Amino acid sequence: MNTLLQPGRFDTIVDGRAVRLFLLKNINEMEVTITNYGARVVSLTTPDNQGSLADIVLGFSSIDDYLKANEPYFGALIGRYGNRIANGKFTLNSQGYTLATNNGVNHLHGGEKGFNAVVWDARQINAKTLELSYLSVDGEEGYPGNLNVKVIYTLTDSNELKVEYSATSDQPTVVNLTHHSFFNLCGEGNGTINDHVLHINADAYTPIDIGLIPTGTLEPVNGTPFDFRTPKMIKTDIQKQNQQLSFGHGYDHNFVLNNTTKNAEGLSFAAKITEPLSGRTMEVWTNEPGLQFYSGNFLSGVDIGKCGKPYLFRTAFCLETQHFPNSPNQPNFPTTVLLPDANYHSVCVYKFGVQ
Repeated sequence: MNTLLQPGRFDTIVDGRAVRLFLLKNINEMEVTITNYGARVVSLTTPDNQGSLADIVLGFSSIDDYLKANEPYFGALIGRYGNRIANGKFTLNSQGYTLATNNGVNHLHGGEKGFNAVVWDARQINAKTLELSYLSVDGEEGYPGNLNVKVIYTLTDSNELKVEYSATSDQPTVVNLTHHSFFNLCGEGNGTINDHVLHINADAYTPIDIGLIPTGTLEPVNGTPFDFRTPKMIKTDIQKQNQQLSFGHGYDHNFVLNNTTKNAEGLSFAAKITEPLSGRTMEVWTNEPGLQFYSGNFLSGVDIGKCGKPYLFRTAFCLETQHFPNSPNQPNFPTTVLLPDANYHSVCVYKFGVQ
């Protein structure tokens, strides 16, 4: 286990429920630690092209640090609705629902106390697999329906971290679950992500307004700073004069994935990111239609990480598989409605390697 982590600093009680730290290991020295507080990935250790290991996700070395963090989403599972819902309102079957407005006038990542801030039931199935479950009761954060959620984290011997979500509801509701690790392939706290080389398999993205809410249109990436179809460094276009980059303070946008390259499981290739010095690579595969690319624009140095270093501006990126933000208010977007006779099923695979 990461030598900076002491499991005892995660053994505590939050909201009357026991919190622990769990370890997943594969045959290749790769390790992932996960706490059932927020179903969070706390550390993820991978080798570089010289075989040296580093922890490449941002996070903290104790539950106390997570509870008082300036950034509430490090490594967390996000729900009931990942990303934003405009004005915290939506209508379903002619019934209006009002949610918390915890991001200006908008609703973000499930509300004041989303899935990132609850204690999940945990069952370690084996050395590589952890199952987490949670019952989100009818009316929680304003959402309708009792939602039974299960998430399985699996660390494979192919150096993949697979996140598989399932959920059922007893009433019509909206669901959009995602995973919110902040990555730096140089190692957490080890410089900016500006030189990481990113490839996103998307011909279009969803432009946003000043509140980071999609306008409802799908715009081609061609000829814009949002064209990552040919791999390029994150810094290449991020400083360009562009209204969308100004609204997001950098990249904080949903990309409309091309449903093209598939793996043996039927998942689509979404993205690949490479860090040139270490040679570390990360691919993203999913069955989701969208991918949020966030370039760490709101990291401010207030939070001090596991390494003892501040998490500064643009020292991490997020690649979050998802349905589109504000889909409940955009009928032309893929629906996020879950009916009582249906099963929600979403998969995200982060595949790590070197070159």
